[in-house]
Amino acid sequence: MSHLNSNSANALPASPAYWRVEGSLLELTTVRPIAFFSWNSQTFGSRLARRSLVLSMALLRPFLYAANRKAATRIVHAVLRGITRDRLDLLGEEEFEYKLKPLLKAEGVRQLKALQATGAEVVLVSQGLEHVMRPLARQLGVRWIIANRLDFRDGVSTGRLMSPVIRPRGIFARIRETGPDGQQSAARWVRALGLRGPKALASAIVPAERVTPARVRPIVYFDEPRHAEPFSVRKALNGKRVLLIGVTGFIGKVWLANTLMDLPEIGKLYLLIRRQKSNPAQKRFEKVMEESPVFDPLYEKYGDALGALLADKVEVVEGDVSQPGLGLDAETSARLGRVLDLIVNSSGLTDFNPDLRDALAVNVDSTYHLIEFIRRSDHVALLHLSTCYVAGARDGRVGERVRPNYTPAGVTDFDAEQEWHALHRLLESAETQAEGAEVTAALTRQALGKEHAARGLSGQALENQIRKNRVRWLKTHLTEAGIKRAQELGWPNTYTYTKSLAESLIAKHGDGLPIAIVRPAIVETSVEKPFRGWNEGINTSASLSYLLGTAFRQLPSNERKRLDIIAVDAVCAGMTLIAAALVERRHDPLYQLATSVTNPCDMGRSIELTSLGHRKHYRAQEGLEYWLRLRMDAIPVSKERYQRMSAPAQKMIIRSIQRIMSPLPMKKPLAKTERTLERVEKLVQLFEPFILHNEHDFVADNVEKLSQALAPDERGTFAYNTAGLDWWEYWINIHIPALRRWTYPLIEGRPLEARAPRVLRMPAVEHGDVVKTGTNGRTW
Repeated sequence: MSHLNSNSANALPASPAYWRVEGSLLELTTVRPIAFFSWNSQTFGSRLARRSLVLSMALLRPFLYAANRKAATRIVHAVLRGITRDRLDLLGEEEFEYKLKPLLKAEGVRQLKALQATGAEVVLVSQGLEHVMRPLARQLGVRWIIANRLDFRDGVSTGRLMSPVIRPRGIFARIRETGPDGQQSAARWVRALGLRGPKALASAIVPAERVTPARVRPIVYFDEPRHAEPFSVRKALNGKRVLLIGVTGFIGKVWLANTLMDLPEIGKLYLLIRRQKSNPAQKRFEKVMEESPVFDPLYEKYGDALGALLADKVEVVEGDVSQPGLGLDAETSARLGRVLDLIVNSSGLTDFNPDLRDALAVNVDSTYHLIEFIRRSDHVALLHLSTCYVAGARDGRVGERVRPNYTPAGVTDFDAEQEWHALHRLLESAETQAEGAEVTAALTRQALGKEHAARGLSGQALENQIRKNRVRWLKTHLTEAGIKRAQELGWPNTYTYTKSLAESLIAKHGDGLPIAIVRPAIVETSVEKPFRGWNEGINTSASLSYLLGTAFRQLPSNERKRLDIIAVDAVCAGMTLIAAALVERRHDPLYQLATSVTNPCDMGRSIELTSLGHRKHYRAQEGLEYWLRLRMDAIPVSKERYQRMSAPAQKMIIRSIQRIMSPLPMKKPLAKTERTLERVEKLVQLFEPFILHNEHDFVADNVEKLSQALAPDERGTFAYNTAGLDWWEYWINIHIPALRRWTYPLIEGRPLEARAPRVLRMPAVEHGDVVKTGTNGRTW
């Protein structure tokens, strides 16, 4: 894709045809600095000062141009100092789309197209900023431009124009150059721009597409062995039998879809799916295939033949990874133990602070059961999905080394296996306590004291209410116990705590077995596979992103901290490489899939890109609310300022008003607002370890080595490349639109977009006829 890196840019045209924009295509494209300003400054004073400066420049501009047009052009652009390249690129698109595009001269466009039809390589020349001229050039199908370019340091404008400065046309030129034919010779432009010759003019040509510098990271081998033979994913996984656990999850579905699309050579994919009450595993799988958009490319490729492909390549196995023996019957367990080459475990409970019973069963117990299954099997390897954030509360570089019995707090003599057993004893103790006399008496008082309870609640009705209260009490008690223990040991939540315990169990009980731990960072929207812009669920950063698109403006964060987000298709590409390495036994014990080292994007930039993504959406809407929202960007602030001026302070004001009005015989008018602010506070508190504290830099060298070793003919399909991703393009044109399509409706309680009904025809094994299953399309 052209937006990924600068290597996509072609060589400069040998004999370009220079085309003047002003006069032929547009009347005027002089920069209007006020159009490039929005309310992203942190204080009212700085906004007022910048607007005052813009107004002063507007008044002085005619006199400056009369004195010296080149110097005046530099001075006028100085007001853009301090604005980021990301913001200027988006505002430039807005300026063209909503203001200049309607003013394009039809005859000038026609003559330009006629010149292009002759095969000429056109270069647009304009006194406007490159940020405005790029969308114009793309609209016209022109690949090269000469325009005014600002100097940037660390992505922020210095306010200085780079040479050559394209000064405005003079008074006589405005009269002379008004026709639709904008073609002018190179010699004419050399004179007009005051350049030394044609070479200086050619050096001013830049691509019309948005280009980001390619980040090149050398791969260095020190003591570790280096394999001389090329690494082939197709050869390694040809005919292999793989068990996938967690296919109903976000990563699992994408990995399955990509594998079926890209690896027809694979032997068999077994899917371990848990039965849900009366809903068997096979029906659950068919429902996922029919309803999830992630499989749209497979339906487009295979059509009605998809059912036959699935019957040949996929076998659903009913089981439960949280149970001993994976919940399999003896015959199935023995069969899989003989034939399997690899297990991919993408299952996991990703809620930050779930019930401790669920977290232990899914994240820790299941890992131990997998290790036991592998030890009894013939030759199977394990790819186990963890998370980068097992690092916990610490700063600095996080290497790719398994650390058994690790705690971020550095607790001495910590034993993960003993901790695991102690947690199970805690569960038993809590269940006994919930049935005890003291808790029962408290729950009884609670049931009798409920405002909505019927008068004289007794007998079976009272028992039922007590039972419900007991279930609620036990869940709350164990959730709080998990959070407390995790934070004592240095983890921010129960999720990272239990995932780290699982890694320690692998290090101890999996010693000598072919196992690779894979740690992704924050997994988000796809770039290309299964299609551009796929996301699902609200367990990652979607809720925080949604919040930044509302009237909430001040997010407590460390703007220098790197927010480690990685696209789901990059994660799946890394998993496929690691799976092939495991089969060939050339794997490392630990792989991190992250961007904080290979392609860093700090919190300050992440917040601005999120705001710009929302701005692009609101700019296309009509109404006062959207007009206000696109001008109110979120900004990173300190924790102190957040508490003093944002949700916590607003909640205190609301509560004060509620107390004053409490004697009045009326409902609390601001109760809903108070609850909303409480939810905002809890959400921000939940994400603080990831946006404010703990400056992690996750090294991801091991998967880069695998990708570099790939056979050249497989790099286009299986390469792992996070260094080439353009965050501006990803955030504004892929990620935020995907969240608006797939995730924000869930947050707002709205249904997702309606989809046409889809039928999956699976050949029946028993009777040889075709079984039709389908959906009416209402789910999506």
